[in-house]
Amino acid sequence: MSKRVRQYIGLISAIAAYYLVHEGAHLIYALSITTFKRIRLGGLGMQIAVYAEKMNNKQLWIFCVVGSVATLLAGYVLVALADRIGKSTSKVFKACMYYITIAMLLLDPLYLSLLCGFFGGGDMNGIALLVPEMVARIGYGVLLVVNGLVFFKVVLPKYQRAFAQ
Repeated sequence: MSKRVRQYIGLISAIAAYYLVHEGAHLIYALSITTFKRIRLGGLGMQIAVYAEKMNNKQLWIFCVVGSVATLLAGYVLVALADRIGKSTSKVFKACMYYITIAMLLLDPLYLSLLCGFFGGGDMNGIALLVPEMVARIGYGVLLVVNGLVFFKVVLPKYQRAFAQ
């Protein structure tokens, strides 16, 4: 299998894993407090719709934060497992885990620090109910920088070694 095909498979798996973890966390929380309405499929992917009118500000805040917390935790677990993943003989598996790690570490911090203002807010709308938006954006910006450093200093070298073998 060519490197380009492995990259596409890795990219598709990262998108699927991101939605599974991020939106899955929203879904589990919404189900746990019985506010789940439906799953919306749209141009940029999927979204968990809830009966927001049945939720207080704290519940809505938790609902909006839980997706990014889940992806970040998944990213940190993948960073911790990078050496073990690198020992796999499957280049497809390593490519998938590489792109999934990138998605889990960087997508939510990037979106919630810089991009949310251009795309209607999304989770930031609920986060801003209890934390001032600028404080949340700066916090996610710090996470973006830290996670970017973790990626470039830890993850990238480990995967470069793994793919060189």
